Amino acid sequence: MSASIQSFQLQKNKTRTISVTSGKGGVGKTTLISNLALTLSQQGSKVLILDGDLGMANVDVMYGLRAAHSLESVLSGELEIRDIIVEVAPNVHLIPGGGGVYELQNLSSIEKKTILDQVSQLNEPYDYLLIDTASGINDNVLYLNAAAQEILVVVTPEPASLTDSYALIKVLNKKYRERRFSIVANMVQDEAEAMQVYRRLSDVASRFLSVSLDYKGYIPSDSNLRVATKSQQLVLQSDPRSPSSIAIRMLAEKLSGYAPMGQVKGGMLFFWEQMIGVA
Repeated sequence: MSASIQSFQLQKNKTRTISVTSGKGGVGKTTLISNLALTLSQQGSKVLILDGDLGMANVDVMYGLRAAHSLESVLSGELEIRDIIVEVAPNVHLIPGGGGVYELQNLSSIEKKTILDQVSQLNEPYDYLLIDTASGINDNVLYLNAAAQEILVVVTPEPASLTDSYALIKVLNKKYRERRFSIVANMVQDEAEAMQVYRRLSDVASRFLSVSLDYKGYIPSDSNLRVATKSQQLVLQSDPRSPSSIAIRMLAEKLSGYAPMGQVKGGMLFFWEQMIGVA
């Protein structure tokens, strides 16, 4: 192991890596992760977002920006990772995604070492790495989730969302031996409906799988959030006192206090090692 990577491990092992994922599209995942990152930064944390939603990479747009480069520029050798990182808000940085993310699984050993060396040389002491995955159960989605310390599944009251979320949890459990998942109910009327959504998913999972689902909170159906998202804005900025803004801040507080028992996964370098198949 190189000295730079050893140094990086000492500095970055405390970086919390959280994937934000869903079994079905259209559940508000990217909107949530964008606002969540801003909330964590406002609470004093430094956040790095990896936009891993292939073909639909749009986290930058939520912050009113358009990234000039993505991971594809890194894979082509045109740029290094530090060159493509964009500061989208104070203490919030973004690694723009793109079609090249999938290719990370098929790099040569030399290319893998180059990527790891570049990650190890990032000097920013990030508190969180948030990974915005695509929806569904394709290999790239599973890969990103399995590499993260915490898997945050966004689910809505729609039957299709519940069914697809269960399918995602099942595949991650069977294929990658993931046993602990965090659940956020989105687009619900109130906490009572959120708990109904959680219990429906938890009951089925506990009956057929050996997993633990942790209820982390809910985001209410809020016209302020819909208007902000449609305008490519963050509701925390456009209407910080709206019900959804309050709920997102509460979720951030729960996540920052999350201390899983028996956690064996490491920090940010571990995530990248797993994602490109080095570890």
